[in-house]
Amino acid sequence: MAKAKSAYVCTECGYSSPKWYGKCPGCGEWNTMEEEIVAPAARDTKQAARPSSTYSSPVGLNSIDTTDEVRYKTGIGELDNVLGGGIVKGSLVLIGGDPGIGKSTILLQVCQNLAGSLSILYVSGEESRRQIKLRANRLGVTNDFLILTETDVEVVSEHIKSEKPDLVIIDSIQTMNLTQLSSSPGSVTQVRECTNLLMRTAKSLEIPILVVGHVNKDGAIAGPKVLEHIVDAVLYFEGDRQLSYRILRAVKNRFGSTNEIGVFEMTDKGLCEVINPSMVFLSGRPKGVSGTCVTCIMEGSRPILAEVQALAANSGYGTARRMATGFDYNRMNLLIAVLEKKGGYYFAGADTYVNVVGGFKLDERAADLCVALALVSSLKDVTVPDDVIIIGEVGLAGEIRSVSQLSKRVNEASRLGFKRCIVPYYSLKSISGESAAGMEIIGVKSIRQAVEAAVN
Repeated sequence: MAKAKSAYVCTECGYSSPKWYGKCPGCGEWNTMEEEIVAPAARDTKQAARPSSTYSSPVGLNSIDTTDEVRYKTGIGELDNVLGGGIVKGSLVLIGGDPGIGKSTILLQVCQNLAGSLSILYVSGEESRRQIKLRANRLGVTNDFLILTETDVEVVSEHIKSEKPDLVIIDSIQTMNLTQLSSSPGSVTQVRECTNLLMRTAKSLEIPILVVGHVNKDGAIAGPKVLEHIVDAVLYFEGDRQLSYRILRAVKNRFGSTNEIGVFEMTDKGLCEVINPSMVFLSGRPKGVSGTCVTCIMEGSRPILAEVQALAANSGYGTARRMATGFDYNRMNLLIAVLEKKGGYYFAGADTYVNVVGGFKLDERAADLCVALALVSSLKDVTVPDDVIIIGEVGLAGEIRSVSQLSKRVNEASRLGFKRCIVPYYSLKSISGESAAGMEIIGVKSIRQAVEAAVN
């Protein structure tokens, strides 16, 4: 009997090596090499050559017919928006997120909406049939669909080929395994090969498959990075489990934009769509308090207003403490440095905290000026008027840089009752008269002018 050999495989890129490395030679990440047992491949010398009739032949691009292309509408508008209009036939979609954030919940709600018109196969490797039924009852799922509790991905593939459902849901990919591989379920090799088999099944039968993927302690989807390269779309749930609001973001999408997001609220009946996220993030905003400002960012084609809070308090230690929630920590330090060097506002002796209300994350540079003015407002204990919205990117020289789609941002602010808008001076020409109707638009060139316009 041949002795089983082991190899070390990188969990990030899938690089394989016969010996362990602290740093992966493939992707350069540290401490990502894990040991896997490699079973020798069985060779069948008598196997006949593959018939030439089974090979696919090349066709011209213009000869491919897409007139019958249909997207399945999930019945959840926010999810359809993130997917680019619905679920595409033959697509493989990966849905990730922290435990308990709502991955299985939203898939059961999709089953409820589609089971009346489509045949659905729900494959679970984590729960029994009775557990799924109890959860479905709690969510009010009444439509009938097929449930399969199986972890062998080859058996699952055979059921898909025999039943030929219109939609398949796999919960989750980390519980699936191939019996030919000796490694345990959830390992790098198992996750990669199981996903490859599901991908081939989805493409050959043109059956869309939604796959749930767990995340590791760093927040990334567990398994090798090639997992995200195999699938057609990667959707990721963001938000704090302790809060009721969830954000579904497309990290990758071959059939739509990756800039769109969906906003949901977790209730006792499942995930409910939030049609107007700006009202949600601004609800309960304090009036006449220093250290709070409102900005508008663009998530795809949707303008969203968010409240930024800052607190600058005298430090009781030799080194001031700084912390950011919902905003990039290094970007906050950069803005503080610009305020000290170009604005004359010194934070060296103050503990500084920045928080974005509602668990929202501000990744766009258009929120720079709002964060900077919130910091100055708290440091000087002066109030930014409640009807002022602040939009702009801050440069290292203290200048205020232009931002895109400013008309949409101003229009959204006007619709929600804001009367004054502080924007980059060089973006004034991009604002249409209809967007600026009823609003006072103030263009600023530097951080000093922005502070004077906001607090005076």
